[in-house]
Amino acid sequence: ELDLLYVAPERLLSGGFMAQLDRVHAAHGLALFAIDEAHCVSQWGHDFRPEYLGLSVLAERFPDVPRLALTATADQLTRAEIRTRLALGDAPMFLSSFDRPNIRYSVVEKDNAREQLLGFLRGDADSSPPVGSSGIVYCSSRKKVDQTAAWLNDQGFAALAYHAGMDAASRRSAQDRFQREDGVVVVATIAFGMGIDKPDVRFVAHLDLPKSMEAYYQETGRAGRDGEPAHAWMAYGLADVVMQKSWIDASDAPAEVRRVEAAKLDALLGYCEVATCRRVVLLDYFGEQSQPCGNCDTCLAPPVMWDGTVEAQKFLSGAIRTGQRFGAGHIIDLLTGRQTERIVDLGHDQLPTFGVGADLDAQTWRSVARQLVARGLLASDAGAYGALRVTEAATGVLRGETRLDLRRATPKPARAARRSRASSGSTSPAVELSGAEGDLFEALRAERKSIADEQGVPAYVVFHDATLREIATRRPSSTAALLDVPGIGAAKADRYGERILATVGRADPA
Repeated sequence: ELDLLYVAPERLLSGGFMAQLDRVHAAHGLALFAIDEAHCVSQWGHDFRPEYLGLSVLAERFPDVPRLALTATADQLTRAEIRTRLALGDAPMFLSSFDRPNIRYSVVEKDNAREQLLGFLRGDADSSPPVGSSGIVYCSSRKKVDQTAAWLNDQGFAALAYHAGMDAASRRSAQDRFQREDGVVVVATIAFGMGIDKPDVRFVAHLDLPKSMEAYYQETGRAGRDGEPAHAWMAYGLADVVMQKSWIDASDAPAEVRRVEAAKLDALLGYCEVATCRRVVLLDYFGEQSQPCGNCDTCLAPPVMWDGTVEAQKFLSGAIRTGQRFGAGHIIDLLTGRQTERIVDLGHDQLPTFGVGADLDAQTWRSVARQLVARGLLASDAGAYGALRVTEAATGVLRGETRLDLRRATPKPARAARRSRASSGSTSPAVELSGAEGDLFEALRAERKSIADEQGVPAYVVFHDATLREIATRRPSSTAALLDVPGIGAAKADRYGERILATVGRADPA
């Protein structure tokens, strides 16, 4: 009697459930197996789940039932594995664009990440969403999630924590509030997001580096599903790079799996360090060619490159002369000539490299170190607490045979450029309202919330922001005029029209 049934792979593969499917198929016939999140079948993917491998039994047990595999985050290698693992044979593949033109991508170098996040949320940055927006902040650990959510609440935000260590009721409460209320910020591990289809998420922020481009694309893709302007913001630093590489090196996974994981991380690091359009790099990873978008930080404020060969040689030499037993902080202290207790105790103030980099500040040296690790010239040693070791790839730089161009800190784009878009054929984000129109938009949002609360539904079910923006711009004074607004049909005009027109009337300066 069911038209559609959702089931987890674990349940599907249990003997009792399969036997029940056999009986249903024999009596009535099964129409289709739709395998969602099919990238989970790939052992090279960012979200591998061994249970998905067992789904190949569907082809054996029900060969006459059509099967459909769906995913939003699969590169060419993963797509090929999906076809093989799920026994799809020569079935046709339908591939749509990976581009989300309404999302603005920004990556900042970590320098007090919490304060940087606060500036982003308060609208201080040119990459900021409108103040009071709903969004998701991803962190790498449960502890960091709890601490960040508490801190954001202290700063005046409606912030909720979400991770697998919470009880089911608390997680459900957080998810319900996020779905129904405006302006809620969920701070979460990657446990949050699967199945979330809230269209008006205005931003996704990462306080820690994801594991791969697929993970980054999937997580940022939860923003702006209504087509309105949205933001993908990430703070990224040397510690992130060292930690991720250390996790891969210390993994018990087979060497081939670790090699693929390292390559995926390198692709993400390349995206973070790119000096050209981020969207071009992101789409190219999934095999899609594109042109500079005009809606990412590197398009709006192209980074300045500089010849960092000599500085790289100094840093690499510092690592070598200290026995390749220390992290970036100690090497930077050495190069800048800081006579810390540890530097003096180890006699490193007597090394030829002591103070040779005093012309640069510590922040610049951290940037140099991060880029050397990202480019594979330095590697973190998981067995030595993240000590930096010089790799063979650095030989050409050390010998002066290879020039190394590095990025300088990107200057902030002018506020006038905010939410602009180059003429690349992509969708233009809506212009943010101000003045009387902005005031009316906020009044309409408040009325929408009242309606949504009364009906016990999410606010976007009543009206999307785009519809409210059109009402605020057009100021309709009659039901007929209201029906001309995109997103309002006869049913919504009949149900909500009187209250919306009253809100417009109260705000009408005439």
